[in-house]
Amino acid sequence: MRRFLVTGGAGFIGAHLVRALAARGEAVRVLDNFSTGSARNLAYALGRPVEAPAEGELVRLDGVEVLCGDIRDPQACARACAGVDVVLHQAAMRSVPRSVDDPRGANEHNVTGTLNLLVAASAAGVRRFVYASSSSVYGDDPALPKREDAPPAPISPYAASKLAGEHYCRVFAKTFGLSTVALRYFNVFGPLQDPQSQYAAVIPRFIVQTLDGHPLEIHGDGEQSRDFTYVDNVVEANLLAADGPALDGEPINVACGERHTLLQVAEVVEGLLGRRSEHRHTPPRRGDVRHTLADIGRARERLGYAPRVGFREGMARTVEFFVADAAGRSS
Repeated sequence: MRRFLVTGGAGFIGAHLVRALAARGEAVRVLDNFSTGSARNLAYALGRPVEAPAEGELVRLDGVEVLCGDIRDPQACARACAGVDVVLHQAAMRSVPRSVDDPRGANEHNVTGTLNLLVAASAAGVRRFVYASSSSVYGDDPALPKREDAPPAPISPYAASKLAGEHYCRVFAKTFGLSTVALRYFNVFGPLQDPQSQYAAVIPRFIVQTLDGHPLEIHGDGEQSRDFTYVDNVVEANLLAADGPALDGEPINVACGERHTLLQVAEVVEGLLGRRSEHRHTPPRRGDVRHTLADIGRARERLGYAPRVGFREGMARTVEFFVADAAGRSS
């Protein structure tokens, strides 16, 4: 039986990965410091109550090991990677606006943390290291769709830190013989995504604002567009990358290959909930790009990837989750 390490496994995407791996009967270890991840997410992944372990503690839950540790700590990374076959590295400071507010923090988590894990994985003899990168590395070049051979041009500390992680993945493949691949996620959404943070992503924020009868806060004119990607597609790409051919740090877009504006997202949310909301426009956010759209040809060719869940089906599933979650909290 293989052992997978999911860093950030108590986070949004990480918990969905843990759920999929556990359902397949794989041995799973989670490394998370529970700063943004939660025991609630792991409870969703495992279908049972979970309490967050204390710092440095490792607990075993139905074949899943949960280690409370920080990727900025080399010793925690070494402990997490021991005996592991595949690393799915999701832990990060994710938000572009947060990185603008705290560029040093973005660098410490996303660059130093990734380097710590690569060193630990190489020393532990890990077979494959799958790195969660971001479409933000492309920057604001108006050319669409975004292809992996386009020159990266990050415009936020988050994007720069993610690109640095890609470079380290390539170095560890070429110089240290660690098989790595970088998956460039495009605007992932789905159940468990945090709607409450000041840095929350737009889809969960719109859903909760509509449910609560609040105005929808739209940055700029709302005509900016994104290649929104349902989380199950990202999980599938990670599982394919874990077993796919050696890629020597090659970046691969993970998306649906279609784009929707924020105003269209608002319309879909309002339609699914049967409610209209006031739209309150605010200034554009620093570091945001205007449009994203992925060419997913390389993912199809190298990984056999195809998005299984389209935007509208993903939106329906996400709205259903948040409606049920709100009902559960109120009861």
